[in-house]
Amino acid sequence: MSTQTKQAIRVHNYGDADQLKLEEEQRPEPQAGEVLIRVYAAGVNPVDWKIRQGWMKDFRPQQLPYLPGIDLAGVVEEVGPGVTAFQKGQAVFGQSAKGAYTEYTTASVETLALKPKTLSFDEAATIPVGATTAWQGLFDHGKLQAGQRVLIQGAAGGVGLFAVQFARWKGAHVTGTASAANADFVRSAGAETVVDYTTTAVEKAVHDMDLVFDTVGAKTLDSSLQVVKRGGTLVTIAGQPSEEKVKERGIYVASYSARVSSALLQTFAQLVDEGQIKVAIAATFPLRDAWQAHELSQSGHGRGRIVLHIAE
Repeated sequence: MSTQTKQAIRVHNYGDADQLKLEEEQRPEPQAGEVLIRVYAAGVNPVDWKIRQGWMKDFRPQQLPYLPGIDLAGVVEEVGPGVTAFQKGQAVFGQSAKGAYTEYTTASVETLALKPKTLSFDEAATIPVGATTAWQGLFDHGKLQAGQRVLIQGAAGGVGLFAVQFARWKGAHVTGTASAANADFVRSAGAETVVDYTTTAVEKAVHDMDLVFDTVGAKTLDSSLQVVKRGGTLVTIAGQPSEEKVKERGIYVASYSARVSSALLQTFAQLVDEGQIKVAIAATFPLRDAWQAHELSQSGHGRGRIVLHIAE
């Protein structure tokens, strides 16, 4: 049994960002099929603060206290029984079901891959959930093909930015929604057209989209429905439109949760190292300031992904 300790963020009660407490606890040991990772960086996803608020406790309950976070990048410290895919000292990125806001955590080898050679740990930590969500939304659920027209709602965000780049890589015609401040940023990622949602109604600017990928939800779902062509597809990761409106429009709607895998992570690493995909960090915080990272994420106006920088 390990007696070594680590610093980690813990949530003892659902609530606001002040529930994120920096504590010292025992370092975990990897079980069969797992590795122990020294975490260098953790990505901050919107789902992290939604879980902390208690919004998801009915279908994604946590055993309190819990260790928040999913996305990470770091170095393999120890391998568990039967593990041959990774070795001590290798730089990896991926997902941990055990939490990521910590100096050390364990993760299944099935949700890890070798870190892209061209990225820092902070940059690599922005990829797993965001890129997986974008890829599966566009290709598994949206069936996007070259030459099709796609609208990305929330194109400057942690998921939207990857969606724009993947769609461009596929050969689709990409339109994105973003504020004027982020318009050039979204164009540089591959969008042919950017609609400033703060001044222009999306449904007045675009129409007859083969696919709409909505990463915002709630206030954007109506406009998303209106711009999908009859027989087209709306993929949403944030809320569901009314069934009546869906039937009226004659479209297919898909809602899903992303499933991170080693195979997809390897694909992302290759695309990054080939220069096909770029990442963006909205802001970086030390582990002790995880509460500030959550407050910024909740404001919903970041450019790329927020990261906790945990080790050098």
